[in-house]
Amino acid sequence: MTTPTGTLRTGEPASARLGTLAEEGATGALSTETGIVYLAAGHVVHVESAVTSDLGDLLTHSGALAPDGWWEAIDQAGRRCRVGRQLVDSGHLAAGALELCHLGALFDAAYFVLAHDGPALRFRPGAAHWLGAVRPVPVDTVLRESRRRRELLHRIWPEPAVDRAPLARVPGPDAADLPVRRGRTLAQVDGVRTAAQIATALACRTFHTLVELRRLAAAGLVTPVAPLVPVPTSAPAPASAPATVFAEPGPSPRPAAPDEPDTALLRRLLHALEAL
Repeated sequence: MTTPTGTLRTGEPASARLGTLAEEGATGALSTETGIVYLAAGHVVHVESAVTSDLGDLLTHSGALAPDGWWEAIDQAGRRCRVGRQLVDSGHLAAGALELCHLGALFDAAYFVLAHDGPALRFRPGAAHWLGAVRPVPVDTVLRESRRRRELLHRIWPEPAVDRAPLARVPGPDAADLPVRRGRTLAQVDGVRTAAQIATALACRTFHTLVELRRLAAAGLVTPVAPLVPVPTSAPAPASAPATVFAEPGPSPRPAAPDEPDTALLRRLLHALEAL
């Protein structure tokens, strides 16, 4: 057992470490190979992942918030880690709308951070996200929702390579014969883009895109692109160890077309959390 410091046990799974931090009522940031989980008093307040749309994208692309209002809140309250509170206090956004969108972004990012339950790399006590706490979520709720999403995707199509590898189209029905969202997703598959890049191009939540891509894979319409195998030379250069980078996240604008909001799911999540 460790205390909430920067030192972790070697190879400790992120889910186990989150459970320990929840029991300790810890505040800080837990880094993994795929993202960062921010906690306050043992509850999850935000999750960052490089392969999901950030909260600013979701709010502005849905039309809930003007881009100028988002960046104004960043400028005025980012250093104080109160961007969420600033959006509400300034009248740019209703508290309920912020909570709904934030829950969607949090659970999307948590799926990728916890999808394979890789090792926890580092815990930084006291570290806070610039957004600030919007609606803290119990760690058990985050872990349970991540498992539910993983099981759902597995039932649709059990090959997880679809989540991260570049995807290519397989000859088949025209996109016009598919449901609208699935057809839009298939149209973005070009042999180069990954699921995350397709989601960004569509301004869609990454998990929603994964659902459509796995359905397309199950229908035999898309397939992961096999990585190229380098041809060995007579004197191969020694491989360098991959570098692990710990950096404070920040908002990054990615203009794109708006996605259809899935407010029903988010309302159910909000009601469940209020019941807890």
